[in-house]
Amino acid sequence: MARKAASGTGTIRKKTVTRSGKEYTYWEARYTAGRDPGTGKQIQRSITGKTQKEVAQKLKAATASIDQGTYTAPSKMTVGQWLDIWTADYLGGVKPYTVASYTSVARNHIKPALGAVKLEALNAHTIQGFYNALGKPRNGKPGLTARTIRGIHAIFHRALQQAIAVGYLRFNPADACTLPRTEHEEIAPLDDTQSKEFLETIKGHRFEDLFTVALFTGMREGELMGLLWECVNFEQGTILVDKQLQREKRKNGEYIFTSPKSAKPRTITPAPWVMKLLRAHRAKQNEQRLKAGELWEDSGLVFTNDVGGHLVAQTIYRAFKNIADSIGCPDARFHDLRHSYAVAAIRSGDDIKTVQGNLGHATAAFTLDVYGHVTEQMKQESAARMEGYIKDVLGL
Repeated sequence: MARKAASGTGTIRKKTVTRSGKEYTYWEARYTAGRDPGTGKQIQRSITGKTQKEVAQKLKAATASIDQGTYTAPSKMTVGQWLDIWTADYLGGVKPYTVASYTSVARNHIKPALGAVKLEALNAHTIQGFYNALGKPRNGKPGLTARTIRGIHAIFHRALQQAIAVGYLRFNPADACTLPRTEHEEIAPLDDTQSKEFLETIKGHRFEDLFTVALFTGMREGELMGLLWECVNFEQGTILVDKQLQREKRKNGEYIFTSPKSAKPRTITPAPWVMKLLRAHRAKQNEQRLKAGELWEDSGLVFTNDVGGHLVAQTIYRAFKNIADSIGCPDARFHDLRHSYAVAAIRSGDDIKTVQGNLGHATAAFTLDVYGHVTEQMKQESAARMEGYIKDVLGL
């Protein structure tokens, strides 16, 4: 028997259905969402739920939105279908490399777990369960890190925000989710002794100049791979970092130029010694060009293979790991050269804002968060110097 939910708003009733020999009981509310502009007939909608209270709340929200003129008809579209639409049609202003990353996250993580859920039925509790499951071990493999889960959330949240913008959702159910706490990632820069040993070991190596420039400028691997000679200004002693070379995130993907990670170009002023190194490197490259003859590819890149083409990231990685292992730092990564530069710059007296600009970080706060321990160490060193000064003045 149908029960009146409220005067003029709809009805709620308990229903029982049999599926595969098993009975299922649920509650359903029906209401009028307006009239069809073509036929003039009433448009009937239904809402279902496990309890009468749940359905009553949904019905109240739906009828209130109708009264306020903000009602959006429930969609039969699933989360998976919306993600396909979103990645195909609503990421036009995003870098191709990032689009590939978003698509990969949707395909490998979100759609397997939530793809079949109706978009309009998606709720915070369902999403929370999805996030919680991502962090748990499965099939003998460890769960995803808090940082990775937060990254998946950021992508999913953005997709749901677009669904709101086009009218498929009234609010973002991911807003109410609680995300795992990220532990501060410990960085492992090379200390002074390790840096000296590293520089000594790479003498004569094919990537000697690339590794050295990385250590003394903090440029990312992709930025060095994509650096063009036209961006090196020897007269002003500057380097324009406005692109990076990255491989497409697909099978047999090609190397393509993309904007820097922060999406903003930056101009750095390396030490004069670094610019002198680049002059010498250009002379060596000219010798390579003459040796290669007609095989030479005039790519305009600063760091190239033997015939002028772009380098391969995996080749650089293997070379760096072999060198790092030889100096007793088997866990070192190429990115640690960037950290080494940043720590050396701060300890030499550069302010955080300058270091931020040279590294291409979005904010100085981010730079301080990553390298704050260095400033704490500097404070202790400053206190020690002041202690020595005080004792000297007081004759202690």
